Amino acid sequence: MFHLVQKEKADVPFACRGGGSGSGAPEVVWELVANADSYSEWGPWTASGYENLGAQAPDGAGVVRWMRYGRTTTVEKVLESERPRLLVYTVVKGIPVRNYRAEVTLSPAGEGTHIRWTASWDRTLPGRIVHSRLRAIYPDVVRRLIAAAERSTLPA
Repeated sequence: MFHLVQKEKADVPFACRGGGSGSGAPEVVWELVANADSYSEWGPWTASGYENLGAQAPDGAGVVRWMRYGRTTTVEKVLESERPRLLVYTVVKGIPVRNYRAEVTLSPAGEGTHIRWTASWDRTLPGRIVHSRLRAIYPDVVRRLIAAAERSTLPA
């Protein structure tokens, strides 16, 4: 007797990603990614910053940062930081996602940088609603980040 076993869709997390390469050096891109205060200058957010940064390094593990997009303010906590290569964070509150984990990976690409920004989270009804929006936002964020890094590296 045979049983067909199928993996439940509920076991497969939602995911989205954005990626691209630009002429900005990894250190330049890192300064933009690691500094939450700058997100509203180069990204789609209307405001951004930190909660109780104190003496912590702005890109260090444990730092809590926030970004406002439309009427939603999302609060994130940095889980890992490897300057100038990797930033991992989770959503603490704001968008309705469970077990959200995002990774921003920077790697040298010639004289520039390849950026890979990915996220995944549990399959829930609110998570499904967020998924469609984030799938559009992530590529836009990466495009804006590349443009900002290239502007930062232009000769004065």
